[in-house]
Parts: sequence; C-alpha cells; structure tokens
Amino acid sequence: MWGLFFELSNPGSILPGVVGGICLILAIFAFQALPINYAGILLMILAIILFIAEVKVVSHGLLTIGGIISMILGSLMLINSPEPYMRVSLTVVVTVTLGTALFFLFAVGLGLKAQMKKVTTGDKGMIGKIGQARTELKPEGYVFVRGELWKAECDPQGSGIEKGEKVKVIGIENLVLKVTKT
Repeated sequence: MWGLFFELSNPGSILPGVVGGICLILAIFAFQALPINYAGILLMILAIILFIAEVKVVSHGLLTIGGIISMILGSLMLINSPEPYMRVSLTVVVTVTLGTALFFLFAVGLGLKAQMKKVTTGDKGMIGKIGQARTELKPEGYVFVRGELWKAECDPQGSGIEKGEKVKVIGIENLVLKVTKT
C-alpha cells in the first residue's frame, strides 16, 4: 500500500511502485490460502482512498478519521476464520493503523501549516519589507529591497527621502514600490 501511494504521489520514483506492485501481487497470492472476507478488503481499500483524499481535499481531518475507522474494521474483518492463529493480531491492526494515521495527520498538518504561513512572494510578499534608498526620493527614485534595485516613490506631500535612509514598502503598483521612511 505504502509503495503504491508514494509512487502515485511522486510519479517517476519507480522503486516504491515496483516494490508496492510486487507486494500487492504477493498479497493476492497469499490471500488464496486464507479465508478472506471481501467486506474487510473493501473497507481497507476505502481507508486507502480516504487517506489519499485527505491529502488532496481540505476536510480538517474528517477523511483521516473515516480512514482510521475503516482500516480498523477492515483489518479486524479481513480473515474470517474460527481459528485464533489464522486471524490478524489486534496488536498488528492497532500498530499499522496508528502508524498510517499518524503519517497522514502529520502530512495534513504540514499542509495546513504551509497554507497559514505569511505570503513571501509576489506583490504581497514585498509589503512590509525594509530597504535602503539608493537615490534621493522626491518623490521618485530607486531603493534596494531584498537584494534588488526597485523604482520607488514616496508620498509627494512629504519631505521626501534622502539617499541612504531606511524605507519600508507600503504598497506596489505597476512594478513601482510605494515607500515611506522607517
């Protein structure tokens, strides 16, 4: 399952897909000798689908919770045998389910954290940055911000900005920075 998931998430990795495919074929072969409950298999497939959907869809963890429940129920129902040694161990079910759930919760947490970060690129990423006036701004001139030389203008009613003074970007319009003294 993990190998196929990583291959589908990062196409071209090759190794996870090959290992996942081999393990899937071996699992299908092994399932011939065991009394398999197809509802258990379907619940486990549903769990995988829900885990993958959680990465793609913002559901605030609801799909992961559904995947956890589906994986636990599917794992417990997987082998339909009266003999206890032929059933899946509850320790294995809990360990694998918790490991998978923690991974997806970690991945979703990182995704949400990335979405909440302040914008650092484009127009919005420039606002609030501090730079230095490279020429006198009365009201137009050049400033050095984030390692780049920008055309800038300050408030025309103000006294202007002298060369070498610190400036703060308050806006951007048509690739011209709007700045003020800091």
